[in-house]
Amino acid sequence: MTIKIEEIYVPQALRKPVDPAKVTALAESIADKGQEAPILVRSDKARYVLVSGLHRIEACKALGETTIIANVVQARKF
Repeated sequence: MTIKIEEIYVPQALRKPVDPAKVTALAESIADKGQEAPILVRSDKARYVLVSGLHRIEACKALGETTIIANVVQARKF
């Protein structure tokens, strides 16, 4: 499914510094081939919460994209 990047919340635990070289390489790959691997998000009321794919989000933002391909996964139950 395709979702708006602005609807994705990045939890504090995932807000690590991104590797600029990795973001650039991903952006170039996405520009050439399209997004090959979807990010993973979980649904949380009015938004989505990022599970995996911070560098892919940053690469899409660098390309000026407003949407990204994502798979919605279930939150783990403890």
